[in-house]
Amino acid sequence: MTPIAKKVLFVDDEPGYSRAMTYTLEKEGYEVVSASNGLQALMKAQKENPDLIILDVMLPGMDGFEVCSRLRNDPQTSPIPIIMLSAKGQDADKSTGLRVGALDYLTKPVENTTLMEKIQVFLQQ
Repeated sequence: MTPIAKKVLFVDDEPGYSRAMTYTLEKEGYEVVSASNGLQALMKAQKENPDLIILDVMLPGMDGFEVCSRLRNDPQTSPIPIIMLSAKGQDADKSTGLRVGALDYLTKPVENTTLMEKIQVFLQQ
């Protein structure tokens, strides 16, 4: 019997990066659901009930900080681990990401091995 794959919601508005990360995550055995903006991320988090969310900060409409905050304030999505993954690497950005509820904040470009290690840690909790 094959174990059920853990589901990851990957949120990024750059199609090329999203495709590459989806491929990488699927190759590691994860089921991937994608969203390209903040509103879509909130809706998919509710509908898909992912095991983990990887969330970009710079999104059209609603930024990742707001998305993270809303996910944390919703009883249905509040337990889902969130990793923020962004090109915004200033200490203030990282601090904001952690303050609004992300468990970790990684700066792009990130090594795939680093990201996979973080994912495994948060999915084991």
